Amino acid sequence: MPLLSRILLGPLEVDIRPGAVDGLARLLADQRISGGGQVAVAVGPGLGEEIASRLADTLATASVFGVDGGSVDEAVRLQDTIRASGRGFDALVGIGGGRTLDVTKYAATRLGLPMVSVATNLAHDGVCSPVSSLETEIGKESFGVTMPIAAVVDLDYVRRAPVEMVRSGVGDVVSNLSAIADWELAGRERGERVDGLAVSFARMAAESVLHHHGHVDDPEFLVVLAEALVLSGIAMTAAGSSRPCSGGDHEILHAVDRLYPGTGQHGELAGLGALFATSLRVDGDRAFADLDACLRHHDLPRRPGDLGLTSAQFAEAVRVAPATRPDRYTVLEHLALDRPAIDRAIEACADRAASARCHSGS
Repeated sequence: MPLLSRILLGPLEVDIRPGAVDGLARLLADQRISGGGQVAVAVGPGLGEEIASRLADTLATASVFGVDGGSVDEAVRLQDTIRASGRGFDALVGIGGGRTLDVTKYAATRLGLPMVSVATNLAHDGVCSPVSSLETEIGKESFGVTMPIAAVVDLDYVRRAPVEMVRSGVGDVVSNLSAIADWELAGRERGERVDGLAVSFARMAAESVLHHHGHVDDPEFLVVLAEALVLSGIAMTAAGSSRPCSGGDHEILHAVDRLYPGTGQHGELAGLGALFATSLRVDGDRAFADLDACLRHHDLPRRPGDLGLTSAQFAEAVRVAPATRPDRYTVLEHLALDRPAIDRAIEACADRAASARCHSGS
């Protein structure tokens, strides 16, 4: 009999709700995740430590390991520390923000352990993705890792995180639309294979947030955003790469990270990069208007100055952006703009955003 479908990896459980942490001990008792209940718990500072202390009361077999930072060195240190403990762990739980989860995913992959993701904020789509973004000697790099076997998002903890973290998640997930447009461009111009299933997941995630009228303090909107971030991770798993969620927008993001470290949140840069990349497309008027309206609705950056960047600094980031992902073909590589053309494009994007704001009456 012919194989009529493909096997798509996905988490065994996704729990998104207020109080989800209270169900963590039950989740870890699932023998599909932890056969013997011997669990290592990696926690970041702050809320991660608080959750770990709560878990200790209900899961006596858990051993807690601290995570400090978001580098490859820290991920290797965590791996070595867990291995040196001599305990026969059968699962690794990461509790914290994006950096802690990325470090834990990398360490779990190298240790060959299933990893449970417990997110304390919704800053980007690393909640359930097969990618770890880690600091290296040359800046942030992306590494392929095993997708988390389960994802837990406790909305009580998300609401306690700085509001900028939620806004960042919005920018990251709606940037999928720019990444999809870049992938389709590569399909037309370079014959690159575009995975329609991955595109469907990534587009569904982005549009669920793009057209939602709720705000970052709205419980219903937080559920939609959390689900969209998880769905983005599944899109990347389906594609076997970050392609459906990372295009010219993320090339600009990575360039800013390298040139001007500490500038803005990941998703703030992704949203700004997506708006600029969309402004370059000859057929991008409607997409630009929708994206601009969403960024305005959530008070996300729409101009370089909103993040403290000058137009010249942003232009330099756009110029070097293609070098951050030399294997990727996007609208930036397609147009191959020189510096004067980039300057004009940045000015045109700003004028277009200002015009959209005036027409909206806001």
